[in-house]
This record gives sequence, structure tokens and C-alpha cells, in this order.
Amino acid sequence: MRLERLELRDFRNYREALVDFDPDCNVIFGENAQGKTNLLEAVVYLSCGKSPRARADREMIAFDAASALLEASVLARQREFRVRAELYRGQRRKLSVNQVTAKNAAALSQVYHTVFFCPDDLFLIREGAAARRKFMDTALCQLRPRYAAALSSYGRALDHKTRILRDSEERPDLLEMLPEFNEQLIRFGAVLIHYRSQFAAALDQYAAIHHRECSGGKEQLSIRYQTVSSVADPAADMAAVTEQLRSHMESHQTAERASRMCLSGPHKDDLLVFIDGREAKSFASQGQTRTAALAMKLAEREIYKNATEEYPVLLLDDVLSELDPRRQEFVLNRIAGGQVFITCCEDDRLPAMLGGKVLHVHGGSLV
Repeated sequence: MRLERLELRDFRNYREALVDFDPDCNVIFGENAQGKTNLLEAVVYLSCGKSPRARADREMIAFDAASALLEASVLARQREFRVRAELYRGQRRKLSVNQVTAKNAAALSQVYHTVFFCPDDLFLIREGAAARRKFMDTALCQLRPRYAAALSSYGRALDHKTRILRDSEERPDLLEMLPEFNEQLIRFGAVLIHYRSQFAAALDQYAAIHHRECSGGKEQLSIRYQTVSSVADPAADMAAVTEQLRSHMESHQTAERASRMCLSGPHKDDLLVFIDGREAKSFASQGQTRTAALAMKLAEREIYKNATEEYPVLLLDDVLSELDPRRQEFVLNRIAGGQVFITCCEDDRLPAMLGGKVLHVHGGSLV
């Protein structure tokens, strides 16, 4: 799959932009704050309906504009697609694929996939569980439309339950609504656990290979999915996971009502990363954590390839400048086979090294 053309209007600092891309390598260079990352953000958004940076769509609209347009021509599964997103300040966004209105972001994910890698991801191992959950969720929302729907429904139910528990001291009658939202959390939570377990198993397999190669065969990486304690085997069938999750939630009801907080559930899941049997978050060096993060991102790309038989679009946002020469070479040796976008600073040597199409970004303009 590959992005052939991108059109932007009033998106971030791009007033109007229309650009065609190389099917293999696209190097985007320029000074800081000129729009390199904004361009990649648009590519990601059109693949999944979510930004890797913004919390709300209005943040991506130019300051003095009422709306923004993003449109891409994509080749995937030997078919041509046109993916379009219209963002507004005062109303809901409009998404479409081949001029047919898309009900939700899952429709975009069925067209093409992206793997976005930025300098912050190099600290994925050291960050809290929320960062690793986001990593899983971003990947799975593109791969599995059912997962994206379940994640959205789980989030809404969790918000409702959180408000009920928070306000229950003044409004005890609200507690009568808890069973309904608990049941939703159980049903949708089981779907999340099911897919996260599968993803973690594949991640463990591929990331271990990449980490071993990058470390020169000196280290062994392993990844384990951690969910609520009552789910003995996250890889078990959905019915078994559902019942174990129900048992877990029932056992926490008294404590949750007393604390007026949602104490446990898939919203606190994590990926535990180990290097040579020791938890990387606590014991790994900076170099080891960077190698592990690289391995996880490259493994994500392999998982997409196996699921769709096509490499996803790989977006490397100023990552190589953060790596030592050995890790740079490791990454560059593994980006063949699919379309890649790489951003770099103006004085970087990458444009000459990589070839392909070179785009100079300056003030939201592409040359």
C-alpha cells in the first residue's frame, strides 16, 4: 500500500498544499517548526481518523480558519482509493472513502495503515502503562475494526461509570445505573483483552528477532501482556474471558463504591518488556530501551504485513537523528519493501544518502 498524492487546506500551517509522492522513499527536510511533522500527522490521520499529537480535531485547523481539508489518493490491495476528511470547529467532522460517507474512523483504517515513529517513542519502555496501551490501541484500531468499535464503546461506558461513582455521595440514586455500565465494560472489555493478547503474542515474536539482531545477538527481548488478575489466560476463548472479567468486576464493587473510583479493568492494561529476564523499565540502560522501542515499532510493521499481505506506510519523524550510527544503519536496512517517509533537519545528510523523492518544507510550503 502506498500514498500517491496528498492535498491539504488550512491544516495546521498548510494553507494549500498538493504533493505527489515516490512509491518507495520520501525524504522531507527543513528547519524546525516549518511543518515536517504536520505533514506526517495528516498522513496518519487519514489512515485511522486519529492524530498522534492532537486531542481534538479543532487543534489541527489553522488558527484563523473555520475548517480544514485533508484528502489522499491511495493505492492498496491493487485498488485506487480517495480518502477525505473535513474538520470543523463548530460541528462534527465529515469522513469519506471514494466519495461515500464513512460512518466512523474504522472505514479509513480499512483503506491503508501507517506506522508512525517519533523521538518520544524511543522512551516507550520507560514511560507509564498508558503509553504502551496507546501503542497497542493505535495499532489494533487500524488492524481490527471490531477492536476500534469496542474501544470506543468501552471508553464511553467507563466515562459514565466514573461520573456515577464520583457523584454518588450527593446522588446515591445514581448507583442504580451501575449494573448496566458494568455489563458494558465486561462485554467490550473482553473484546479488548482478546485482541490485545493476540497482538502482544505477535509483538513478542517479531520484536525479539529485531532486538536480537540490533544487539548483535547479545540480548533476548520478551514481551508479556498484563491484564486484570482474574483473567488467568488472556488468550482463552472470549466466553471464558468474559466470565472471568465479570467475576473480577463483581469482586471490586464494594471497594469501588467506597473509593468512588473505577479501580480495575482493561483500561489499566500494560505490556511488560523484559531484556534477558529483567524488566526493561527498571533495569535497562538508555541504549537498551531505545533498541527495545525500535524493535517494537519494526515488529508492528511486520504484524501489519502478515495481516494484510502489504507493508504499511512507515513514517519516521526525525527518529534517525536521535540514534547512534549502528542503530541508524539497523533501521535503514529494514525499511525496504514498502513506502517510507523520513523527516530530517535541513543540514542532515539523509537526503543524499536515501535517494527517492526529496521535499523541502518551509513555512507550510513544499518544494
